Amino acid sequence: MPEIPDLNIFRINLAKRLVGKTLTGISILVPRRLKTPEAAFKAALEEQELMAINRVGKQLYFQFMNNHVLSIQLMLYGSMHWYETKNENKFTIAELEFSDGTGLAITDWQKAVILSLDPEISKVPDAMELPDGYLDKALKGKVKPIKTVLQEGKVVQGIGNAYVDEILYAAKLSPFSIAAKIPEQKIKILTDAIPKVLSEAEAHIFKNFPDTITEKERDFLKVHLPKHKLTPKGEPILVTEIASRKTYYTVGQELFE
Repeated sequence: MPEIPDLNIFRINLAKRLVGKTLTGISILVPRRLKTPEAAFKAALEEQELMAINRVGKQLYFQFMNNHVLSIQLMLYGSMHWYETKNENKFTIAELEFSDGTGLAITDWQKAVILSLDPEISKVPDAMELPDGYLDKALKGKVKPIKTVLQEGKVVQGIGNAYVDEILYAAKLSPFSIAAKIPEQKIKILTDAIPKVLSEAEAHIFKNFPDTITEKERDFLKVHLPKHKLTPKGEPILVTEIASRKTYYTVGQELFE
């Protein structure tokens, strides 16, 4: 699943090529997850200039001249691909065509990608913009494991399965820790680890795949490594499930319960 580090780079590369161009056509080939008819997307967006592309949580917002917004949430297996003249990408969910002849195909073999028109913006703070002291208050009364709390999007917006494992590993905090039981000093360490881990991952991806608009390898991660048994430090990687999500961690991560 593309997460904040991937999406930040996608946003930059999409904007370089598309901002200032007019959307001449939008075709939604798989409408199963639409809450708004395709006709409404066409009426609102076609023949409109694209003014900006922003990331909001795990979504990309395409902002048009007339203030309408197209939201794309790629979910687990969604991907984006450039094309010209004719789209030949398999499992295409939607096609966006622009005035300079550029096409953008959104694909997903699982058909889970969500396209929304003028979505309601969440008031949950983004993982990269947490206010000072926010988690101290937000975690009080939360009796779920900290992994679940960080990932479910009700307390922090934008963190997915892979990077929550990386953040908890960096903070040396067990994913099983009950959120409300984590002491204030450890919450401060966790708060600092969130933007640090995400920023470092973004820098790595940008260095190795500067022009990408599709998710790339994650072998640079330190604990969320399905093909590895050891962290780069030689620690055994333990694997379990928390709330039906595969979780990777080490015995050195402190547990609070």
